Amino acid sequence: MTRLPFIESTLIEQFLWAQHFRHPATRKNYAAILRNFSCFLANHDVVASPSIAIVQQWLKEHSLKWPAHILYHRSFLIERYLQWLRDQGLIASNPFAELHRQHGPRTTPIVRALVSEDSTAALHEQRRLPRFGSFLGPVMDEHIAHMRVLGYRYRTEEQTLLRFDRFYNAIPNSPGIRWPNSLSIGAKRRRRRTTCTTLREQAASRQKRCTESIRGCRSCPSAMASRVRPGNTSDLPISTRTRRFVGFCRRPCCIPSPKAPWRPIILFTMLMLAYCAGLRGGEIARLRLGDVDLREQTIDIRETKFFKNRRLPLASGVMAALKRYLELRERAGAPTNPDSPLFWSPQRNRGYTVGGIRLVLTDVLRRADVKPARGAVGARIHDLRHTMVSHRMRDWYKSGINPQSKLPYLATYLGHKDIRSTLVYLGITPELLQEAGERFRMNGATALRTTEDAP
Repeated sequence: MTRLPFIESTLIEQFLWAQHFRHPATRKNYAAILRNFSCFLANHDVVASPSIAIVQQWLKEHSLKWPAHILYHRSFLIERYLQWLRDQGLIASNPFAELHRQHGPRTTPIVRALVSEDSTAALHEQRRLPRFGSFLGPVMDEHIAHMRVLGYRYRTEEQTLLRFDRFYNAIPNSPGIRWPNSLSIGAKRRRRRTTCTTLREQAASRQKRCTESIRGCRSCPSAMASRVRPGNTSDLPISTRTRRFVGFCRRPCCIPSPKAPWRPIILFTMLMLAYCAGLRGGEIARLRLGDVDLREQTIDIRETKFFKNRRLPLASGVMAALKRYLELRERAGAPTNPDSPLFWSPQRNRGYTVGGIRLVLTDVLRRADVKPARGAVGARIHDLRHTMVSHRMRDWYKSGINPQSKLPYLATYLGHKDIRSTLVYLGITPELLQEAGERFRMNGATALRTTEDAP
């Protein structure tokens, strides 16, 4: 029998070295699994790309030896290996890719269906349904399009609505079921209370928008007041005392990190950008190395919330922190091409994600005692953006500048469409009230004395 090129053990070693596993034993264990799979292909005289039937036969044989969770985990390894062979041009097609095209992106349900007794019926249940194919699909699709016109990305909400659309397609006689009843069914079946709450909120938003468009009350004060989200600028501890805020910003440098010695510098630089530049978490995560211009002392913000790009000048202190971080980043061996992520994790060999940034910075908030040790209450990382606006207003009052004339510039700096979004960020703090009162006293004292002296 002719030995196939993609069964060579050297290819298995090349694939495993390309995965950058953190634990040294992982490569050895995975190599044994891939050799077992390669021997199975050789014993069954596979002369071209492995077919779905061959993969299914291998899965069924090993489902008798391995527990279900081990089988699913090792199926991911086989899928990645076959995709790597496909990318190297050693096989014509990946059978898992064909299964995903027909039955959805998740591997675990597909493997579960392949090893079941009636695999044909099980795979038929996993078939991909048309996008927004239920009778509520056009309404949900229109709602997503409307929210994106308003400037929202709406990616997570779109996936939630797509899941609900697939759930609705699976219910017999779904057009006869009322919306609240269907949400109750989904909560009982999947135990996802948060998802059902999100769906109720989106349905209420859709209903409110339709009602406002009919009544024409979009500009009424009560409607505008109802859109303001509570808790944005109310009780942020770090916005009341500058001394405590400075201590909070220096907190990352005191966090012990023996396994990642330069992580405190990363966290400190992130906090500087979140406060001094008012960047959102997603904007920090999407920063690239080429977006920083040390000579001009600016950074470029791309793919913002409202699909706009902007270039921000930064203070000298922020640029000094960025320059120090870039020096450490270069010494650590991070990629230096302009398209590489600015904030690089050497442990994971990739950039920080939005969720990862929120996780590590929220830990800083808890360590600084500005957020409770548990729960979702207290200050948020996004509140640094609100604090930046409050402190900027306070400094304008101290400098004798009329803040009203500067609001359009501040809105542009923050990436807002207009100053109405910026006004939501204006929280009333004791320092701001004191500076505003002092400005009123200086400007109005003369007029008051003139009125009192008049006969």
